[in-house]
Parts: sequence; C-alpha cells; structure tokens
Amino acid sequence: MIIASKKRKENIAEYLLYMWQVEDLIRAYGLNLDLIDEAIVSKMDLDEETHKKVLEWYESLIDMMRSEGVVQSGHLQLNKNVIIQLTDLSNTLLKDSRFTEYSAEFYRTLPFIVELRAKAKDSAVGEIETCMTALYGILLMKLQGKGISDDTANAVKQITRFIALLSHYFKLDQENQLFKDQE
Repeated sequence: MIIASKKRKENIAEYLLYMWQVEDLIRAYGLNLDLIDEAIVSKMDLDEETHKKVLEWYESLIDMMRSEGVVQSGHLQLNKNVIIQLTDLSNTLLKDSRFTEYSAEFYRTLPFIVELRAKAKDSAVGEIETCMTALYGILLMKLQGKGISDDTANAVKQITRFIALLSHYFKLDQENQLFKDQE
C-alpha cells in the first residue's frame, strides 16, 4: 500500500510492475491474509495503525481477486485500467505531431513488440501490455537468478526506454502539464 501509492505518483510503469508482483505474492500465499501478515506485513517497520491499514489493503486485493476471478492468473481490473490509461495516452501521443520523440521510440520498439507477440501467439494483446509483460517477465527472471541473451537484453533496453518515456508523459499528464499549451 505504502510502496504502491508512492510508485503510482512517481512512475506508473514501476507501479504496475509492483502491483503485478503483489498479485503473484498474494497467489503464492494462497490468498491467506494471516500468511501474508506473517511473511510480509509484520516484517515491515510499521506502527499499529499503519500495519492495520496495510493488512486491510491486502485483504481488499484478495477480495477483488476472488470477485474478479483472477485467483489463479490474470490481473485485477484496477491494474487493467492502468494499461487502458497508458494505451489511451500512447495513442494520443502517436497522433500528436508535437511528440515526435515518442513516436520515434514507439516505432523503434515496434519490431520487438511484434516478435514478442509472435512468440506468445497472442496478437490480441496491445503494444503497451506486451511491453509491460516483457518487462515483468525479465523482472521475474532476475529474481530467479536467470540470465538473458544479448538479443533479449537489447530488446529490453529499447522497451525500457519506450516505457520510461511513456511513464514520464503519463506523470506530466496526471499533473496537467502535458497538454497545458492547448488550454
């Protein structure tokens, strides 16, 4: 909760990766709040009130996962909404001639997106979600101590640049700074 709200304000891509990791952590603990408290929350240096709020946050995520049918896999609607927001912003930026740097990064990233889609055999997933899924996969591989090929490292480097730029524009948009000259 604390980390999530901080990341949400600072970097939307990091927030989304964090939230996907939280979903997987909740699954790893069998959606058991007591186990999550014992293994994660109680190990945080929190006062009693904050500890209670963090537990309530995990409990609400568990409830949402059950009600939305993402207990085994998939993502919560609140996380899907972030993908939708990022996709909408990306489409807006691509159509706006003032954002040529963004368009250039997108088109430099597109071949990697196409390749990832072909490997995943899922062309229904949008470009932004494909990029985020790739970054999450790399994060998991790093956590497991697995290496990646040079080609994969190059792809990740480009995807990271692209998503970082989109995240930057998202933050500006949230602060009403991105299109302020249009008002």
